[in-house]
Amino acid sequence: MTDDKSDDRRERDSLYAKRRRAYRDAKATQVIGASGKQGAKGRPQMPDQVLLYGLHTVRAALDNPDRAILRMLATRNALSRLDITDQQSLPFPVELVAPKAIDKLLSTDAIHQGVLIEAKPLSPLPISQLADSPLLLVLDQITDPHNVGAIMRSAVALGAGAIITTMRHSPQESGVLAKSASGALELISHIQVVNLAEAIEELNELGFVTIGLDSEGSEQLEDTFSGRRIALVLGAEGKGLRQKTRQTVKALARLELPGAIKSLNVSNAAAISLYTARKFLDT
Repeated sequence: MTDDKSDDRRERDSLYAKRRRAYRDAKATQVIGASGKQGAKGRPQMPDQVLLYGLHTVRAALDNPDRAILRMLATRNALSRLDITDQQSLPFPVELVAPKAIDKLLSTDAIHQGVLIEAKPLSPLPISQLADSPLLLVLDQITDPHNVGAIMRSAVALGAGAIITTMRHSPQESGVLAKSASGALELISHIQVVNLAEAIEELNELGFVTIGLDSEGSEQLEDTFSGRRIALVLGAEGKGLRQKTRQTVKALARLELPGAIKSLNVSNAAAISLYTARKFLDT
């Protein structure tokens, strides 16, 4: 009988071996904790390095061949829980530390579970590389990384092919975002655009039914579905969708809520909307 755990270890060892040479070229040469900078015309640039922490987050990063990891700080217990029995087999430096050493590098409320990695950020994709996903999520200036991370988790769980965000007024990749996503950051394509209205127009041309979620939408969400490609567009809590976004989507729809409260946290609204759209696409 095959030992599934041994098979998993062999697969991981093979993955690490394939990535070893690339990681050696990317060994850490900068101080841990590099931050993002403002680029031309005030556009934020991606940070040179990001700090990712927590068992689920780090495990997902280790299993992602597109993630360049520069080094790891970990307790012996965390390495054991990550099923890493031979730290020398990893293609990047590993430093055994006490939890307090990681505490010093993170905010006081960060739950790191004894492990932190310094890594290169993932490269955002252009819309032209969307492949053939039937379900997308578009976020109109949702700035809270906790919300965006939770939305990513729901998007992966419900089979969305990508999340589209704006270059500005959206959270950059970070430990907080990754921890909130609980591994989903490594599993979904992330597309960043300068002009969201133009991106929605492009999606319209690609055959997506673009549907903006609005508590005062004239139609129920289920009634706006058609075709085999759907892009759900959600705005930030409070201000909702911007006017230009509302004018560009093909439909404005509401979630019909039977209770006394008629609005939801944006991450909850995203999960319900994705579930409803997935049920339609699967029929």
